[in-house]
Amino acid sequence: MTSLPLTIRHELPADAAAIERLHERAFGPGRFARTAFRLREGVPPDANLTFAAHVGTFLVGSIRVTPVSAGGNTALMLGPLTVDPAFEGRGIGAALMNRSIEAARAAGYDLIMLVGDAPYYARFGFRPIPPGQLVLPGPADPARFLALELVEGVLAQRKGAVMPYR
Repeated sequence: MTSLPLTIRHELPADAAAIERLHERAFGPGRFARTAFRLREGVPPDANLTFAAHVGTFLVGSIRVTPVSAGGNTALMLGPLTVDPAFEGRGIGAALMNRSIEAARAAGYDLIMLVGDAPYYARFGFRPIPPGQLVLPGPADPARFLALELVEGVLAQRKGAVMPYR
């Protein structure tokens, strides 16, 4: 974990501009074309599961989680998880992940999905979703489509399209 004077709190409306600049630096303009972004487009993240990390008044990371429909049932789509490049490798991303996962568990959700780097997210319990079981609304590398069961066995019950929750 970081030895920085790190504060993690729920994202506030005042954080939005700084988070957008962080996303722009981290992911560039191509982020708007990604399948995971398309699932979140026009759907606000769940404010109870969305956090910002600060060192002093400087925003150094954020995590957003958005409700989606997965096979006709409510699930969560985690992302983006972003840490300012100057603060990478200090445990900030892991702290944000753990905070958000625990909040989702406490809120009674049973499944969190994401499109991301399997080796990184495996330490939090994320595993690849069997190809074809859940279908994203656009292209994604099946090895990067991951899920974390907050209720054991729930993933096997979910089959079909993953769509924005409206």
